[in-house]
Amino acid sequence: MHIQLLRTIIFLSLLLLTACGGLSVTPGDLDEPNDRPSKKYGKIFGDINLVGPSSERSQAGPVGLGVNGFLWRASLDTLSFMPLLSADPFGGVIITDWYSPSDNPNERFKVTTYLLGRELRSDGIRVSVFSQNRFKGQDWVNSPSKKDTETKLEDAILNKARELRVAYINQ
Repeated sequence: MHIQLLRTIIFLSLLLLTACGGLSVTPGDLDEPNDRPSKKYGKIFGDINLVGPSSERSQAGPVGLGVNGFLWRASLDTLSFMPLLSADPFGGVIITDWYSPSDNPNERFKVTTYLLGRELRSDGIRVSVFSQNRFKGQDWVNSPSKKDTETKLEDAILNKARELRVAYINQ
């Protein structure tokens, strides 16, 4: 009985080992480590892309963000002179910490940028500027910020985003 069990185990082992044989890899079949199977064999869903635009050179820019990639990068570049407090690329919110210009240390600003979609459009961004002043060494007091400051920041971000998009398309 033990011999029959041993023969069965050996037979099954040999059967499993022979199933692994017969695979030959020739140098022409080797993929580079970073090649994706979809590149060689096609996609499961065809040309349908479930996570974003199907065109790599679409208006949304590089894939992976929840908002427009060009607006995101342009916002970070434009606000880079201010300390960054929080940045959420999927929710599309950038919050800076308080910043005081060197020429006026009794005034400081804080900026919150909202990216509102995946398209590069002028209504795809909203900037809120908060301002505070300090009088004679006292505590900071909220003061109204100029409306044109928000508009100028939005315009600067949009112009930078357009430049980034043109550079991306011309690659």
